[in-house]
Formats: sequence, structure tokens, C-alpha cells
Amino acid sequence: MKKIDIQAKYDKFIEYFEVAMPVAESELKFMNPYQLVVAVALSAQCTDKRVNMTTPAFFERFPDAKSLSEASQDEVYQLIKSISYPNNKAKNLIGMAKALVADFDGVVPDNLEDLQKLPGVGRKTANVVMAVAFDKPAMPVDTHVFRVSARIGLTKNAKTPLETEIQLVAHIPQKLLPIAHHWLILHGRYVCMARKPKCEECGIKNICDFYQKKDKKVC
Repeated sequence: MKKIDIQAKYDKFIEYFEVAMPVAESELKFMNPYQLVVAVALSAQCTDKRVNMTTPAFFERFPDAKSLSEASQDEVYQLIKSISYPNNKAKNLIGMAKALVADFDGVVPDNLEDLQKLPGVGRKTANVVMAVAFDKPAMPVDTHVFRVSARIGLTKNAKTPLETEIQLVAHIPQKLLPIAHHWLILHGRYVCMARKPKCEECGIKNICDFYQKKDKKVC
């Protein structure tokens, strides 16, 4: 199969998903930026399904940053104990809420610098909040985005999430970054799985480095 240049690969990637997946959204359930910050923090090394089972009771008890800032760690732990690493997450969630109340009047900031000042909020979480809650041009890189973009060949020799982010942002139009993030996540979750990718069902196998190598081996 003839190789295409990197920008042409991105253009074909975008062309396919704009038709095949014109609507792509987070599978986490939330109603406002505060709830999204909590949900994303809980989702680290945990499934969205498990988080969505946990957050209704959590948000009923802690509907805003102020109520969460006044919680005890044990109280939060009891509500999230089915989530991975509940002790550490409980501590970070309370710290995050205290910082929101003390420094931002309880309102989630909409920029990367301020978001990363919140306890437990790293660059990936901050980018998720920017892209999903505020529809800003940000490219969060989680395990799916990191793996899938490298497998397809959208990124080359990226060793860290930041290197992946830089390469993706360089080739995807800013206005499409929020939805492209979801394209990569959902593609990785349901088609391009880590162990058994569904290559025959994939609509972009014609531009995929992994598939081309696999196809050559078969031949």
C-alpha cells in the first residue's frame, strides 16, 4: 500500500470521522464543570461505567464545591470506595474543592494554568475540562489517545502524553480538537482495542500503520 504523508493521513482521519461519528461526546455523566472535574478525577484507572454508577449519590450529597470542601475524608471515601484508589481520590477531591472555594469563588476555571493549580488535576484532566466543559481547543491525552494515535501513525516516536498532545495539536484544526479527542477515545474503546483490534471493521485501516504492517505479514 502506498504511503501517504502525515498531513494527508490526518486529513483522511478527519474526513472519515466527520461522516462516521459527527457526534462524539464524553461517556461520563455530568451536568456542570464542577461535576465533570469530579467525574474525570474519579475515572483515573477506572471505567466510566463504574464512575457513572458512583457519582449520582456523590453529587446528591456534594452538589457543589463548597459542600465538598467541608466534607471529611471518610465521608467522601464511603461514597467512592468502589472506585480505584478511593483514599487518595477522596483526599484530592476535598483539596480540589477547598482550592476552588478559596481561590476561585467555587467556580471551575476555564484555563489550563488555573485548572492545574487544583489538587489532583494534572494536564490531562485540565485539558478534558477545557475541551468538554468549555469547548476550548484542547487535546487531552489519556491511555486510549496515546495508544491509538501511535498505532494509526498519527504520532511518531512520542514517548510521553505531552509529546503526543503536541503532535496531534500541530495537525488537527483547533476547532476540531475537542471532538477529535473523543474520536480517538471511542475508536480505541470499541474498535481499536489494545489486545484484539477489530481491524476488519475499521473504517480507517487504509491509513493505519498497524494494519499495513499486519497486512504485509499475512501476504
